[in-house]
Amino acid sequence: MTSPLLDRITIQPGLMGGKPTIRGLRFPVSDILELLSSGLTEAEILEQHPVLEKQDIAAALLYASMKIKNTVVIHAA
Repeated sequence: MTSPLLDRITIQPGLMGGKPTIRGLRFPVSDILELLSSGLTEAEILEQHPVLEKQDIAAALLYASMKIKNTVVIHAA
């Protein structure tokens, strides 16, 4: 199942070292996740970064969730 939100996530080899970014902007998905984890609200993020849209934050969360679901963790003894 794919979501139109994921169309907002772009990966370009020459942009931000090939990291996933928002709509081809120099704004990595990881930055949005870090802002959220630091306690900023969606409204605060949008106010501080006017280039972002509400759907960009939702797209970043969906992308991260999908990446986690496809991650295999190997526990070392």
